[in-house]
Amino acid sequence: MTDLTLTTPALSVVDVRKTFGHVQALRGVSFELMPGEVLSVVGDNGAGKSTLMKVLSGVYAPDAGGRVEVKGEEVSLSSPTVALNSGIATVYQDLSLVDTRDVAANLFLGRELRRGPFVDRKRMLVESERVLAELTMNLPSVRVPVSYLSGGQRQAVAIARVLLHGPDVVILDEPTAALGVQESRRVLDVVQRLKDAGTSVIIVSHNLQQVWDITDRFLAMRLGSIAGIRDKALTTVDGIVRLIVYGDESPASV
Repeated sequence: MTDLTLTTPALSVVDVRKTFGHVQALRGVSFELMPGEVLSVVGDNGAGKSTLMKVLSGVYAPDAGGRVEVKGEEVSLSSPTVALNSGIATVYQDLSLVDTRDVAANLFLGRELRRGPFVDRKRMLVESERVLAELTMNLPSVRVPVSYLSGGQRQAVAIARVLLHGPDVVILDEPTAALGVQESRRVLDVVQRLKDAGTSVIIVSHNLQQVWDITDRFLAMRLGSIAGIRDKALTTVDGIVRLIVYGDESPASV
């Protein structure tokens, strides 16, 4: 794991709040994410996980007063495009892939490479093969329609698409929710390769057991606040569950 004492955080979130009418969805959330770190954000439904990720991905504007920094520079995440250009890329649970298009077309969807007025299909194929090779993904071909791929392969294609932007932080929203054990393992192997390459990853997950091995730290949310942030080496699955449910790790709280 990265030495957290010697490195500028890839992402710093300071006192971020979000209110919808009378509902306080986020109540002063603060945390840091280090380069090459995998942080799993966990909590029950309504804990604030989705709202926090939507703020970080530029979907929701946070309330005034807090701030977000990427590599030490404050950023204003006013839209998903701004968030992406600031170094924060999000892979949503629905993946937003076009089943009838092939892998290469999906990777460059909406930002096709061009040679003069024409789409540079050859260069897109080469770049697609390059980024997928870096993830050591076992795909039949970058020319195959996405509809032919398994769930894990589709998830990897969605991750590869955001990597073309060279992000500092990748947010994965429930990346293994609809996958079986083997497919989930393949996706988590991709996360490990991102980590090894120095990319910081935030995983939003309901399944502690599934993400346990890949996670460096857990951020447990409860009622719009952070119940605790724990180094995996210093806690247990039961301890994280107690944070989520009770806001306290101590057995006496059960």
